Amino acid sequence: MSGIYETIRQKALDLEPQMRAVRQDLHTYAESGWFEVRTTSIIADRLTRLGYQVLTGADVCLAGSRMGLPPQEALDRHYALALEQGAIQPYAERAKDGFTGAIGILKCGEGPTIALRFDIDALGVFEEKGSSHRPSAEGFCSVNDGMMHACGHDSHAAMGLAVAEILMSLKSQLRGTVKLIFQPAEEGLRGAKPIVDHGHLDDVDFVIGNHIRQREGDYQIGLNTGGSLASTKLDISFSGKAAHAGAVPEKGNNAMLAAATAVLNLNAIPRTSQGVTRVNVGILQAGSGRNVIPDRARMEVEVRGATSEANEYMEQYARRIVQAAAEMHGCTCKVRVVGSAPSLYSDAPMNDRCLRVCTEKLGLRATPPASGNGASEDFAWMVDAVRSHGGQGLRFLTMTETGGAPHSTTFDIREEDLPCGVMTFCALVCDCMGID
Repeated sequence: MSGIYETIRQKALDLEPQMRAVRQDLHTYAESGWFEVRTTSIIADRLTRLGYQVLTGADVCLAGSRMGLPPQEALDRHYALALEQGAIQPYAERAKDGFTGAIGILKCGEGPTIALRFDIDALGVFEEKGSSHRPSAEGFCSVNDGMMHACGHDSHAAMGLAVAEILMSLKSQLRGTVKLIFQPAEEGLRGAKPIVDHGHLDDVDFVIGNHIRQREGDYQIGLNTGGSLASTKLDISFSGKAAHAGAVPEKGNNAMLAAATAVLNLNAIPRTSQGVTRVNVGILQAGSGRNVIPDRARMEVEVRGATSEANEYMEQYARRIVQAAAEMHGCTCKVRVVGSAPSLYSDAPMNDRCLRVCTEKLGLRATPPASGNGASEDFAWMVDAVRSHGGQGLRFLTMTETGGAPHSTTFDIREEDLPCGVMTFCALVCDCMGID
């Protein structure tokens, strides 16, 4: 190991205490998708102080492409709370009304344009408060009930700011442009497409993302050829007609029956040769009283497929089922897409590059590329956008010891492992720029 790569390695290790502090601060003040006002303000302020050109507000996400926005009153309440919890003006002001996220741009002359993506949102989870849960025991448990960093995005944001610091310190040696994309609303697959639709990936040659993952063996970095499922998230509402359930039940149109019929048939969608598929009705709400024919029902549904084609098959089949179920019971229904992503796979040359950089230039233990993880990831929108004009994409894994399963109330990570992800990001930037 020599030169710039030894510098990257040492700087990443030196920044571990800073990453730990940032990660625990963001964990304490967890903010779920489109609510990341305080988080965005801290990121934007730090990027600005480092010397980056910084985009925030409507300059990050295309307004009309944002999916699954919370109600305005909820956004307003959280904005006031974020200010109380230390959100930094004027960045907080620009992030209000669901315009969260930030992009830092570093221009270093002629060369390739490389985008690095770090998601920043929390989940809608109530965090464990018991003393056996490290964040609770050490005083950085989420203070925002129903918002928890249960998937590691707090660590992704902390890594992103460390990457920003290292790359800025190496600016005189870099050749090209780096875009650091701090993406909101990854959970629910809502935040990447609005960034793509705004055009931020149009000039990008390489796009690189990362996710924290439970360690396998003694590996520090993991590689995937593919396996993230395409997915569509649907909110479905049924409208019927209320009536007295005892006196004149025939005068009602039962929205609950329509929804129940849909649930049973959604779970009976035939398989397809286009790949494995998934369907789940996660929420079903209906009715107003035991003696009233329900006139309203709503469902939150997701479908997934191993390929984008398999997912499209599931979505179209689901739409036919809910429409037929509504008509069967004299009701109407509306279907709203609140999140989506195509299938994700890394380009083989980028996997090869990452394996070489980790093992030969950083001295890290990296897994050979493997396929499959069963989840979905809206980073796929960015990879597809870059690939559409001849670029390449990579998603790698930073291995760590986790407490609790992802998305659980007890999820936690080991901050000591974050430098491995940081040095991988930085070294990949240099390698893509042709720097030895």
